[in-house]
Amino acid sequence: MKRQDFGCAPGCSVEVTLDLIDGKWKGVILYHLQEGRLRFGELRKKLPRITQRMLTKQLRALEEDDLIIRKVYAEVPPRVDYELSETGQRLRPVIDALKAWGDDNRARIDAASESKAAGAKKTRPQPGAAPRPSRQAQPA
Repeated sequence: MKRQDFGCAPGCSVEVTLDLIDGKWKGVILYHLQEGRLRFGELRKKLPRITQRMLTKQLRALEEDDLIIRKVYAEVPPRVDYELSETGQRLRPVIDALKAWGDDNRARIDAASESKAAGAKKTRPQPGAAPRPSRQAQPA
């Protein structure tokens, strides 16, 4: 994966780290690989909403960035295992901190989402309902 060229401005290290674990799935994959070596199918079961193509793409990017190790066994059917590399292991505290923050803030985030969804339902016109009268000033 082509990496951005980061100038060493304040926050540069944060940008570099976030660039490595960006996207919806990389952090979650790294979280599950903290359990130990997992086969491709085991990862698919742990991530039921990811497509096979996207999982493959994300695993390749993580391998290219030396965050995971891919081991292929010469068996029929083929067996492929993934595990955190030494560099990936050093991301454990980062992934754990992200999980802890998510755990601490999940109730607040869920409540805000529910409140927003309830507000959207109130402002959305009901099918078959008469249109609301406009609030423009009426001529005298």
